[in-house]
Amino acid sequence: MLTNNLLNLPLMGCGTWAWGNQLLWGYDESMDNQLQEVFNLCVSNGITLFDTGDSYGTGKLKGRSELLLGKFAQAYQGINQENICIATKLAAYPWRWTRNSIISACHASAKRLGKNVDLVQMHWSTANYAPWQEVGLLDGLGDLYEQGLVKGVGLSNYGTKRLLWVHKRFQERGIPIKTLQVQYSLLSTYPVTELGLKDVCDELGIKLIAYSPLGLGLLTGKFAENGSFPQGIRGFLCKQLLPGMKPLLGCLQEIANTRNKTMSQVAINWCISKGTIPIPGAKSLEQAQENIGALGWFLSDAEVIELDNAADRVEKKMVQNIFQTK
Repeated sequence: MLTNNLLNLPLMGCGTWAWGNQLLWGYDESMDNQLQEVFNLCVSNGITLFDTGDSYGTGKLKGRSELLLGKFAQAYQGINQENICIATKLAAYPWRWTRNSIISACHASAKRLGKNVDLVQMHWSTANYAPWQEVGLLDGLGDLYEQGLVKGVGLSNYGTKRLLWVHKRFQERGIPIKTLQVQYSLLSTYPVTELGLKDVCDELGIKLIAYSPLGLGLLTGKFAENGSFPQGIRGFLCKQLLPGMKPLLGCLQEIANTRNKTMSQVAINWCISKGTIPIPGAKSLEQAQENIGALGWFLSDAEVIELDNAADRVEKKMVQNIFQTK
């Protein structure tokens, strides 16, 4: 069995939801060379954790993110090469309910990656609608670790109550939970402030990963109330949330100006200051470079409190993932 400490997680990772997703992120295969450059830039700057999922990619491009990551990792030669950690999430599809189904799913991911998965995660809990299904899925997740097919196991979209339930099951088998990822940002503090997940994770030795740390782009400052919005659900969220975000955006801008940083960098650094590993996405070298600028410095305690207070004053928060459990 591989030990849990083989995964050396960085301060920040890179989310790859957009790599293959046409519907929400406008992916096109012509972007692949640029995405390889993004991958290379991230790794060479110490961003060695790449988060993906076997459901990532739309339509015929399902699994595209894993395929690209496997290709990029094999092509990369350089500093931090040995530290690359590819974390994938296995979807709790209705037709997956046995332990063998989750083992088969991980084998399929490994085939797309061209290597074993480093960190395997349950993409979501079925506790809200089919709690019976989850037992087999988690048993399979544990089997993957016991059989040495992965270096670590993690969870995604689990709340405190369900996390403790899984932890007890895994503890009985001697399987540590390495990570838990939830939607966490200045627009989505719910998992920490209301569910108390950070304290529980600290107590259990679990690292909290913050996905969507820029609130689908709303915290970047690039969208204005009267400006042009992205298409689809992101545009809808802009219209819904931007009017009530003025104090928060103003606070972000003020700190960004003082620090000679961008609003995005301040928002990401806030997540780091809270003791989480943010995994912002990047589709271009410019975005990757901007994300990298969130590293190498830390907000002061006073600035964190200022941002906390501004976040509390936001009229409408980011909608929670429908699979997020309590």
